[in-house]
Amino acid sequence: MQTHSEVLYQQDFYAWIYHNIDLLRQRQFSEIQVETLIEELEDMAKGNRRELGSRVGVLIAHLLKWEYQFKQLTDRWQTYQGGSWRGTIKEQRLQIAKLLKDSPSLKSYLSKTIQETYPEAVELAVDETGLSENTFPPSCPYSMEQLLDKSFYPDTH
Repeated sequence: MQTHSEVLYQQDFYAWIYHNIDLLRQRQFSEIQVETLIEELEDMAKGNRRELGSRVGVLIAHLLKWEYQFKQLTDRWQTYQGGSWRGTIKEQRLQIAKLLKDSPSLKSYLSKTIQETYPEAVELAVDETGLSENTFPPSCPYSMEQLLDKSFYPDTH
């Protein structure tokens, strides 16, 4: 027969979380599904790293588009100002800053995250621009500081 906690876990995850919070506050440690709680906490940590990777990848892709396609588009359309790209770049930087503020230890993964997500960022930039993969550098041309710098936009080619 399943315990109340097991039923909650299967039927209402949000309620299960608060049930476990109450158990912890009441120091009813024997009632807690320790292994399940550990797994969920590990998944939360992995989720934060995945979100960081996703946001860094989108940021890099848009900086690449800015650097390698912006001039081409402004030459074609003098009124083109890259507003949507600028908006995406700003949003990704804002969300990355929030993640790092809430979880400062994620910053220790940032350099590795940049290296790991760069190939995906290039793939996204290729898909969205139609430019050849060879157009882009083999490794990320932007430093961690540049990626996080609100005022940094690469020179256009």
